[in-house]
Amino acid sequence: MTFDPTCWSCLANAGIKRVSPGVTIYEGQHWLVEHAYPTKLRGWLVLVLKEHKAALHELTPAEFAEMGELIQRTTRLIHRQFHSAKEYVMILAEAEHFHHVHVHIVPRAADLPPELRGPRIFALLGEKVSADALPPAEVAALCEELRDAFPRDDNS
Repeated sequence: MTFDPTCWSCLANAGIKRVSPGVTIYEGQHWLVEHAYPTKLRGWLVLVLKEHKAALHELTPAEFAEMGELIQRTTRLIHRQFHSAKEYVMILAEAEHFHHVHVHIVPRAADLPPELRGPRIFALLGEKVSADALPPAEVAALCEELRDAFPRDDNS
């Protein structure tokens, strides 16, 4: 399996340096479901590829198939848990230390201010929000709750 020691996703996957303060919400064959951190938004989930790949064209058919299934299951989970009006799904893999393919799945509340909608939602994630981020203990408890509620198949 490919590993990049400069990649924070690889370090987290290997158990060396976790990104999220909570447990892994779901582990599939090729992907993990984690809670993003630091963030100001409860339920900002990330599908993280287990193997280090920097571009979508590098994924195998099996990795693509599982990604599609997990996008469906994860969006249903966050809609059910957070009553989202919409769910954003974004794949960029361009941030410093995060060139590893990962998929952001974000609950968009009906009352989210217009200035935070669409790609501007990223104002609620990352080092720029560290001081105002959700407390680590709250995220850890939420991860356990989401792990227990995660749909085990695409019919859940």
